Amino acid sequence: MQMSDLEVSMIKLTAEFGFSAAALLCASISAVYDVRSRRIPNFITLPAIAFGLVFHGVVGGWGQLAMAAAGGLICGLIFFVFYLAGGMGAGDVKLITAAGCLGGFSGIGNLLLLTALAGGVMAIGVALYRRRLVETCHNIYALAVHHRNVGLTPHGQFNVGNERMLRLPYALAIAAGSALSLCLLVVQR
Repeated sequence: MQMSDLEVSMIKLTAEFGFSAAALLCASISAVYDVRSRRIPNFITLPAIAFGLVFHGVVGGWGQLAMAAAGGLICGLIFFVFYLAGGMGAGDVKLITAAGCLGGFSGIGNLLLLTALAGGVMAIGVALYRRRLVETCHNIYALAVHHRNVGLTPHGQFNVGNERMLRLPYALAIAAGSALSLCLLVVQR
């Protein structure tokens, strides 16, 4: 018995929704930990990476598993650059890798863009709330000059390890990006 185009389309939509929902669940749980402890535990991210790969492999075979791995790798490598530069923690890198593996290759463009936008809005909000927007803009300029001159070497003062600097639990931005990606998927279908 052959399935109709509508049935195939519905199965693909259900799978895509499931992939994105799993990424959102992982990011949301991680966001709670990140807000409370400023840490994203490996017991969330590492099993999520494995689950995402297995989930894609079961649903779509080796090809889809490979594409999910590519999605996670691309997300992780992009965030790894910021980790090397001192701009985010390793938990953030592992979380976006998990979200990329869970959501799959086809969703990483939206995930990365919407996460970056959400993170930017949140960062501006934190700077406004703390009345440090002008100082933050000066610090961004200093970071740009620093990285232009010395590459990815973390700045001595403006890095994620400095407790006195404004910091954002970035799992919140990844969760928001995951949620917005899921909403966009639903609206587009």
